[in-house]
Amino acid sequence: MPAACRLYLITPPALPDLDAFAAALEAALGAGDVGAVQIRLKAASDATVAEAVARLRPAIRAAGAALILNDRPDLAAALDCDGVHVGQGDAPLAEARRRVGPDRIVGVTCHDSRDFAMTAAEGGADYVAFGAFFPSRTKDAVHRARLETLEIWQETMLTPCVAIGGITPDACRPLVSAGADFLAVSAGVWAHPEGPAAAVAAFQREIAAGLAARRPEA
Repeated sequence: MPAACRLYLITPPALPDLDAFAAALEAALGAGDVGAVQIRLKAASDATVAEAVARLRPAIRAAGAALILNDRPDLAAALDCDGVHVGQGDAPLAEARRRVGPDRIVGVTCHDSRDFAMTAAEGGADYVAFGAFFPSRTKDAVHRARLETLEIWQETMLTPCVAIGGITPDACRPLVSAGADFLAVSAGVWAHPEGPAAAVAAFQREIAAGLAARRPEA
């Protein structure tokens, strides 16, 4: 695969001030390359999710990023999102694909399991997500993934892989070097002490350094 790694932003689990978050998101998107934004509001009502999608979609689309909805393939299709992300306890991959159709993105959480990931890739997933690589402020991590997981995946598979879990600018370079195609980040951007734009800029610098250190065959 080409030597590339992009940011995959995940929203905080609640957005009590949607307008304020929209401004923060626009600042983040304007500070560097972002490949996708996942709206992850698991405890919110369908109406709240729909409001968030409608409010955030223009900035996401203007930045050329994919709008991914967490967990709900039915809403992803109904709200014209670019795709859906499902976990091992959410809708099965085949059901998610049936609901969103052939042209939208379907990503799958695979924890620390290459077996889960290979099954997902063979089933038509557009990307697989491994993690958590570090303790997370956003979600309690039951599974812990290793750099070796990314290295072996990058050497043997074509389906893109996402690294997730507690990723900050200071900690991300080894993940990039190991072969992550995307870095999924939440608190590492939204809780950054200098703000989301500074966080994205810092990630870009570390991604560039990590790519420079990536082995040629990756």
